[in-house]
Amino acid sequence: MARTVGEVMTSEVVEARRETSFKDLARLLDRHHISGLPVVDHDDKVVGVVSETDLIRRQAAQATRGRARRFRKAALRRSTRHATTASRTTTAEELMSTPAITVHPEQRVADAARVMERHHVDRLPVVDEEDRLIGIATRRDLLRVFLRTDEEIRRDVTDDVLTRALCLPPRTVVASVRDGMVTLRGQVEQRGDIPLAIQLTWRVDGVVGVVNDLTFRVDDTRPRASAPGHGSHEGHPAPVAGAGRTPTGNRADLRGAVVPEGR
Repeated sequence: MARTVGEVMTSEVVEARRETSFKDLARLLDRHHISGLPVVDHDDKVVGVVSETDLIRRQAAQATRGRARRFRKAALRRSTRHATTASRTTTAEELMSTPAITVHPEQRVADAARVMERHHVDRLPVVDEEDRLIGIATRRDLLRVFLRTDEEIRRDVTDDVLTRALCLPPRTVVASVRDGMVTLRGQVEQRGDIPLAIQLTWRVDGVVGVVNDLTFRVDDTRPRASAPGHGSHEGHPAPVAGAGRTPTGNRADLRGAVVPEGR
């Protein structure tokens, strides 16, 4: 139902070593049309990540330190020579961001997206159980998961959530989808099934929001009567149409493409 990082990651990774020079790093980024790459040690364990921003920042810092107060031509030539010399001696170990933020292949795409947002990174090296590099996941890789048609999403919600997970009879609950927004309409057996249906729907790839328009037949959240004569709601429909709806007007929070925490 929900795709994992291992399904969307790029397995052929462009990587660097600690001793890779500034110029070699620049060539790798340019040749492969990428904006960053992981740095690994002799055992292929990820020790950091270098981005084009790191290279530009270093060049800017070198140029600033070598700049004379007056912009004479001679001073500019010296500054250029100084920056070029520095670029030859600077290595990936000096430039990389460390420790590297990594993920494992079995993690859900939605979880990886949250990690990216939390740490403000554009790529995540994917590592095995021994922290060795096996792939890389970029924002573009994760975005592809959410570029699904409404019909694909509706089919997954109906088949995987309503039929397989909740075991609901056909047409008991109907899912409709528009621009990734799923609306659930119908009646479930127990009130406790409603939050479960919403949570599982959020986990379907491509879902950006869930509108709850569900009612229930039995309120299983209330304690059973302790003695005969006190009555019970079990086996009776909700007294008011829509009584099973959430107090927030049936709408789950719309948090965008990334599945919210706790969903």
